[in-house]
Amino acid sequence: MHIDMDAFYASVEQRDDPQLRGKPVIVAWRAKRSVVCAASYEARQFGVRSAMPAIRAERLCPCAVFLPPAFSRYRAVSRQVREIFKRHTDLIEPLSLDEAYLDVSENKTGLPTATQVARAIRQEIRGELNLTTSAGVAPNKFLAKIASDWKKPDGLFVIRPEEVESFLSPLPVSRLPGVGKVTEEKLTSLGIRTIADLRTKDLPTLESQFGRYGVRLYELARGVDHSPVVADRLTQSISSEDTFEHDVLLAELEPMIRKLAERTWTATRKESRVARTVVLKLKTSEFKILTRSHTPDTPPSSCEELTSIALALRSRVELNAKQRFRLVGVGLANFRDPDDAAMQPALFN
Repeated sequence: MHIDMDAFYASVEQRDDPQLRGKPVIVAWRAKRSVVCAASYEARQFGVRSAMPAIRAERLCPCAVFLPPAFSRYRAVSRQVREIFKRHTDLIEPLSLDEAYLDVSENKTGLPTATQVARAIRQEIRGELNLTTSAGVAPNKFLAKIASDWKKPDGLFVIRPEEVESFLSPLPVSRLPGVGKVTEEKLTSLGIRTIADLRTKDLPTLESQFGRYGVRLYELARGVDHSPVVADRLTQSISSEDTFEHDVLLAELEPMIRKLAERTWTATRKESRVARTVVLKLKTSEFKILTRSHTPDTPPSSCEELTSIALALRSRVELNAKQRFRLVGVGLANFRDPDDAAMQPALFN
């Protein structure tokens, strides 16, 4: 199953402050370059979404209550949710503070079906934490992830083995993991818009068009996903990158680096561990990839600090000033538990 807490950060804020209930709540710093960390469902009715620039969110929903993120509080609640999961299974694969995969093929409570386990978990979270969650139950991870989003918020959706083909067929190919804008456009150019369309293509055709990912597309179109639930999978790195419509000079990269640093920082706020190393990635017009990294004495503690280090790394790119770049990325790596990260000195710079 896939469990996804509903508007997690915003819901925690509304739970802890009764005056916020029923109001549009946006969790974000009110700064020029800030992005939305979370939006309550009341705010979403105005078109506000996570990762949206905070300035745009304010224009869409001027009546919203803006709150700065309180990540230590969110991490504490996330641990409480995890303890509820552990009552039912030890096979838990966290994706972030607010979502996880659970394998309940065998469960600790002896409930006969995964659906009953999902109901029990949702009831316990509601009763003990006063929060709602949505769950998807299916034969594999890929389908469970789609299912958990099907009846959000506060929903439970089950895809039984005999229903897989009929459920998938009408869905757009964009619902498949790994199908981003570029892949979707390529599929569309081949006359493939739905998963039913994709299923008409044989394996050699998809391999010739998409390489190894063609095999994955072939399997997903048929509801096949052999990925196991991996307990305690730890994040190694998180990054954001952009490919430019036109190649740009190194001196012109500052606005892009600032935007990507903000995006990366927001993504890491769902992590319970902290990152020690900042990474700047560049790809030249000739497709040569360059990376520069720095591990400060203490982990970056703010988006501003991350941005400052990423911009400083740019000065370590020793190329001709006329060299142009087609891609830039900003990442955080070398994740550690908070106590270890604070104590461990920088070994490499």
